[in-house]
This record gives sequence, C-alpha cells and structure tokens, in this order.
Amino acid sequence: MPFSKLTAPLLKNNALTTKSLSIKNFPAETMRNRQSNPIYLDYQATTPTDPRAVDAMLPWFTEKFGNPHSADHRHGWEAAEAVDHARERIARLIGAKGKEITFTSGATESNNLAIKGAARATRKRMERSHVVTVATEHKCVLESVARLAEEGFDLTILPVEPDGSLDLARLEAAVTQQTALVSVMAVNNEIGVIHPLADIGRIAHEKGALFHSDCAQAVGKVPLDVQAMQIDLMSISAHKIYGPKGIGALYVRRRPKVAVEPMMDGGGQEKGLRSGTLAPPLCVGFGEACRIASLEMADEGARLLRYRESFLEKIRAGRPDVIVNGDLDKRIAGNLNLTFEGVEGTELLAALDGLSVSTGSACSSGGGNYSHVLEALGQSPSVVSASIRIGFGRFTTEEEVTAAATMLLEALGRIRGGK
Repeated sequence: MPFSKLTAPLLKNNALTTKSLSIKNFPAETMRNRQSNPIYLDYQATTPTDPRAVDAMLPWFTEKFGNPHSADHRHGWEAAEAVDHARERIARLIGAKGKEITFTSGATESNNLAIKGAARATRKRMERSHVVTVATEHKCVLESVARLAEEGFDLTILPVEPDGSLDLARLEAAVTQQTALVSVMAVNNEIGVIHPLADIGRIAHEKGALFHSDCAQAVGKVPLDVQAMQIDLMSISAHKIYGPKGIGALYVRRRPKVAVEPMMDGGGQEKGLRSGTLAPPLCVGFGEACRIASLEMADEGARLLRYRESFLEKIRAGRPDVIVNGDLDKRIAGNLNLTFEGVEGTELLAALDGLSVSTGSACSSGGGNYSHVLEALGQSPSVVSASIRIGFGRFTTEEEVTAAATMLLEALGRIRGGK
C-alpha cells in the first residue's frame, strides 16, 4: 500500500495538511515536478517516518513531556527511562551496548564529532597525526578531514576502483604507525556500494589506528556488528531508516575506551560528549525504527532486490545503452545509479513529472556541483552530468516500480525526440 494511504488517518487526526507546508520559496524550476501524488523513489535521500514509529512518538509530545535530564521528579524519570530504552534498541541493531550510544542531531554531527573528536584526542594522547579516508565519502566526512588538515594533520584520501570498491592492499599500505583514524563508510549514499568493514577494521587495528564508519546508509539495510567488524566509532541517522528527522547517534566503543573530544560546551549531557537537552519523542521514534528494522530487514531487502532487478530489466529493454554506476552485486538492494549518455540529469529530472528521483546526494543538491562520487569512479563530465539515483524503499509497491520504469523511458524518449 502506498505510504500516503497508510498515513492518511494519522495526518488527518493531527491536523497536518499540505496547506501548512509553504512552497513559495522553492525555485521555479523545481516546481515542475509537482503531481499531487508523485511516486517516491529517493529513499537514499530520506525515508518517510514509519507510522508505527510516529505512533510511538506521539505521547512524548503531549502526555509525557518531561525533560529527561530532570532528576528530581517522575516526569523526568519516565522521559529518561524512555530515552535509555531507545538507546538499547539502537545498540542491539549494531551489536553494541546502550551505554555506547550517544544521541546527536544526525549523521553529519556524528561524523564531525567522531572524526574531529577522536583524531584530536588521539593526537594528544599518542602523538599520532595521520588520517585516512576515501574519495567517495560523504561531503561531511571529506570536509571534516579537510578541517583536520588545516590543523596540521597529515591526510590521505584513497581513490576507488571504477566500480566504486576500495582496494584493500592500497588501504593497508596507507595506514601506518602514525595513523590516528581510518574513516570509511559502510554503504555509499550515491551508488550504494558496500565496503568490507571487517577487513577495514582489521587493517586499522593492526597498526593501532581507530576505525570510524559512516553507517547512515547501512543501518537497518545490511547486518552490522561493531564487535565482529572491529568498529570503534559508528555514525547513524534516524531518517534514513524510517525514523524522524533531526536525530542521529554516534556509537563510541567503551572497551577498550575510545577517547573523543566534545565539540560543544554546555550542561554535560550524554556523559559530557554532547551537551544539550535530548528530545524524548525523537529518541523514542529512532528506537522504534531500529526495532522494526531488526525484525523486517531480511524480508525487506529481498523484496527491494526484486524491485530493483525488475526495474533495471525494464529500463535495459527500452534503453540497452544504460550504464549502471557502481558494483551491481556489492551494493544495497534498494539502490540504482544510472547514466543515460547524451541526456543531462537535471533535464531528465525536469521531464519526470510525477516521479521523485535525484541526481545525487540530497545534502549537496542545489550547490551547482556534479557528483564527486561519480568523478571518483573516473567517469567523464558528460557521464557524471547524465546520471540519476533511484532508491526503492519500504513503502514502494510493485505497481509503482512498473509505472516508474515506464515514466522514465517515456521521458527519455521525449528528450531524445526533441533534440
């Protein structure tokens, strides 16, 4: 069932309507794609909050509104208990302990805190001042390591293979006894390629370096175990796994303890690592999203893989020259990144009235820059500009997959016919 039908009663009961959402500030060119019920295939950008998570959150906005840091009365106690229960649910999904979970505002903050905080702390304690990462990382990771370079850290940014995979021998050669931190994402946000975290963790630890992984696109989609994968720090985002926006988490290993310098001063919440009052509704929704993922991940992945294969088969039948960017086997089930040479990605999006897809990372959209991920794969500018990302998700239906493939092929036909 489409997500809009699932949530209609919920939205009605809470008086949330499209009239309350202003679109007057959107650029005119983005408003062409405005059918009343477009098909949503951009699940790597964000996911709708699962109605079960919303239902779990609602009492914490009104009936149970206490501050979880108020230790003198029952309102605070029950809020604190709910927050800690959510921690446990998040931790179980990645094989961690609840005390190892620090709440943040999202994966961008988690990545900044992990990379800058751990690298700075390690340099002070061990005089290590080298950081290793990969060219296809999320922009917030690349910007964080660039900031460290300005502070005097040595920086190695590794290239990737044409299929988006990482050469482990090259990684092993890059990590030295001076390396403080290795940061490699689990799943790429544009091309969906999965990196071998257990091998990367082993390589980092053999040289005494910490291993951080941005797992925003992996949690709830592929099995993760921080112990088996030797991960010291892991960044997570709720809105990528059908939880609410505005909340994320950072896993920080306790044994052996990983030192991280906080980035914000304040009331000392989250054991002094991340000051600021927590929002129990968001924490509860995040925890519920993780609970659901733990139960449904395997079946959901199998279903999305069928959708992806069906969609790609239809596109290849109509456009045999389509290029799939990134390894098709070592990638999450719900992702495709496709290139149609000779067609500008932005032109194609404008022609796809009624279909919500993207040209790349939502976090970089509107900046006027082409995908640094596809450029890192060695693609020419003409290929990079002719690519779109398609993401299938929990509320995608088989009918939508068929309709979306037809819409895409028809749009390509119109563009080609007009040239």
